[in-house]
Amino acid sequence: KAGAVEMRIRILLLFLFTVSFCPFSVTAQTYPNKPIRLVVPFAPGGSSSIVARSIAAEMEKGLGQPIVVDNKSGGGGNVAMQEVAHADPDGYTLIIGHIGSLAMNPFMYDKLPYDVDRDFAPISLLAIVPAIYVVHESVPAKDLREFVALAKKQPGKLFYGSAGNGSAGHLAMEYLKQATGIDIQHVPYKGTGPNIIDLVAGRTQAASAGTPPLMPHVKSGKLRIVAVGTAKRLHSIPDVPTVAEQGYPGFETSQWYGLNAPAKTPEAVIQRLAMEAAKAARSPKVLERFAADDAEAVGSTPAEYAAFIKKEQGRWSVVVRTAKIRAD
Repeated sequence: KAGAVEMRIRILLLFLFTVSFCPFSVTAQTYPNKPIRLVVPFAPGGSSSIVARSIAAEMEKGLGQPIVVDNKSGGGGNVAMQEVAHADPDGYTLIIGHIGSLAMNPFMYDKLPYDVDRDFAPISLLAIVPAIYVVHESVPAKDLREFVALAKKQPGKLFYGSAGNGSAGHLAMEYLKQATGIDIQHVPYKGTGPNIIDLVAGRTQAASAGTPPLMPHVKSGKLRIVAVGTAKRLHSIPDVPTVAEQGYPGFETSQWYGLNAPAKTPEAVIQRLAMEAAKAARSPKVLERFAADDAEAVGSTPAEYAAFIKKEQGRWSVVVRTAKIRAD
């Protein structure tokens, strides 16, 4: 009798174990069986939308379901991040992770309605968009060394613009100030467009942003590139050295975009999405589209992306706290 009872207990335990994992198994095997919503935490038309739509179009082929890109701007990305943090963790609501929302905002806002580390699961780093440093044509500096020397001769006399207080361009310039020891003044604008208008007009002397909005003015001769913020030189401007090459080893800044899901999304779903994201990032269409903007397609594993986020948080937390930057 004892043996029979023991056998029944074993059968019951096996049944309970199987039932407890059944929903996960079914989810993993049948996912996806309906359209996926990909939230972009910024207005349409920017680099985040380009990355999202390019990657989504390729991922659809492997997943067999449409990916609907939904731009939801506001609060420096915080509005969309809050919504997705509280979405069902079933793999049908995803968000584009960004240097601002994941690595800068946590240190610029006194209180966020989400926790970037606890409320989101990293899936894949999708793209790195290079930042360049430019000066107005009237500034007598051909490279970063000359610009730093000029700024040190005139502390507080030069002005740089950005797309707004707490923007990526603002932090990129503050990072440069900390690395080089220069004193230049910040002029925040309401967006990249107004910032560049005043820079081209000579009302400010310097700025940092991605290549797409700046290169037309570089080609016209109104602006001059003094350094590239990325670790490596860019293919489109191979003669322009990086900040690191010009005397500041280890310096690196760029905008980046990844794919994230709500925390507690099943691991099998995360791995499936990561596989399709990596495949999409390496597709000829995406590589060609990104190359037009000097962007580097990545397509990492979830673990690699998580480590990358941690590294970026370490870098930008120091910049934010040292410069005492608070978001508007």
